[in-house]
Amino acid sequence: MEQAILQVARAIEQAERILVITGAGVSADSGLPTYRGLGGLYNGHTAEGLPIEAALSGPMLQRDPALCWKYLAELSKACLAARPNAGHSAIAELQRRKPGCWVLTQNIDGYHRAAGSPAQRLIEIHGELAPLFCQSCGAEDDELIEHLQRPLPPRCARCAGVLRPSVVLFEERLPEAALGKLYDELRKGFDVVLAVGTTASFPYIVEPVMQARKTGGFTVEVNPSSTDLSRWVDVRLEGKALDVLPALLSHIPEH
Repeated sequence: MEQAILQVARAIEQAERILVITGAGVSADSGLPTYRGLGGLYNGHTAEGLPIEAALSGPMLQRDPALCWKYLAELSKACLAARPNAGHSAIAELQRRKPGCWVLTQNIDGYHRAAGSPAQRLIEIHGELAPLFCQSCGAEDDELIEHLQRPLPPRCARCAGVLRPSVVLFEERLPEAALGKLYDELRKGFDVVLAVGTTASFPYIVEPVMQARKTGGFTVEVNPSSTDLSRWVDVRLEGKALDVLPALLSHIPEH
């Protein structure tokens, strides 16, 4: 493992453009339940007998906003109850040391920003929980915590429309601005791509890794268990982001 960490650290040190892709596993180290799998926040069906994908979908938010918000509130409370960990901090520090380092995250908890990752080099592909906005009049609302103490769904103070977070629910499209930013950067190419704590089941997670492989870039996976991506990367660092990333950073000198 130490030899592999040194190999990855050398590649990062020599690289100009780096992409760190993060999934639920990074925030799991903060005590936040992962969406799926062992210890997942939702396993199978909701109390109403629905697949969680149906309860947390765009159509459900329109049809039964109270039911959709019941589970959005669970997610929100879990995110608000935890904090960024040493993995998030190590990524933010890597971005400080390497101005060409970008973060693409599937997570909606805002921990990368809280840990100090610069917004201009952070792509939150699934959006973020706060602020909320009104589906009727478009007004922005910063009172997520307060709304979670009130009857759901949360309502707009201006027009009483149903509020929603800027997250991508099931059956909704990814935000065009975030996708545009990602593909703009992919066109420039990356010397190193690290996939951290993600099961890599989406094309926009797999594509950067495969593109880096094709163009001679160096690819790395950090995960406690094997994923669909494992066989495609140059180096696999087995372990939690919380432990692996600070160890990696300790071998990358500041310039």
